[in-house]
Amino acid sequence: MNRIRIRDLDRQDAADVMNICTSIVRKPMDVDFNALIKKHVQNENDICLVAEHEGQVIGFMISYILGFGFGIEKSAWIATFGVDPNFMGQGIGEQMAHEIFTRYKKMGIGRIYTTVQWDSTDLLSFFKTLGFDRSNHINLKKTF
Repeated sequence: MNRIRIRDLDRQDAADVMNICTSIVRKPMDVDFNALIKKHVQNENDICLVAEHEGQVIGFMISYILGFGFGIEKSAWIATFGVDPNFMGQGIGEQMAHEIFTRYKKMGIGRIYTTVQWDSTDLLSFFKTLGFDRSNHINLKKTF
């Protein structure tokens, strides 16, 4: 898609990110997007991006660095991302991901992880096309 601008996430993008998430899941989100974005904007090592088309935010990708943990060397994690449903399938997520890959590589980060639900075939396919594969780690959870 022409005329897509990839830029750093800004505090003023919170409402746009919330709207994209809501349009994807088709229900209100109970996430404090202002606090989430403020946290990531303040951390200079987090790489969080938005995609703009004609001044409108149409996508976002939030990632961060994990310094250590249970045998994982310093690595980056893509925590979440979304593209406005009206712009899906046009390579916008891929553009943001490649920008993140480039920046982390320059920082000396050699591995990027993400977590995807096992039945989210569209997300699994997306990350597979970017070169992701299964890792040696298993996600665990505890429910209260």
